[in-house]
Amino acid sequence: MHYYVYILANATNVALYIGVNNDLIRRVYEHRTNADPKSHTARYGIHKLVYYEETTDVRAAIGREKQLKSWNRARKNKLIGSLNPSWTDLYDGLL
Repeated sequence: MHYYVYILANATNVALYIGVNNDLIRRVYEHRTNADPKSHTARYGIHKLVYYEETTDVRAAIGREKQLKSWNRARKNKLIGSLNPSWTDLYDGLL
């Protein structure tokens, strides 16, 4: 099984969300469609997939999620920019 650590951003790249899941396409779809209208991503319009990593180790994925969440914003921006310099939405490329 594959696990994904991902970062979503809002349209202006001000608000970020970091998550982990084993079905990235489904989970990002849920965020994009506001499946939970009271969620943080729905409330702040955080729907753009700007970064993700894949692993087969669930513990590594959870650990990486916690690590990324602990980083300051500048470090998160640098990580995203290293693989997605224009912060484009990567979701359509997954389909």
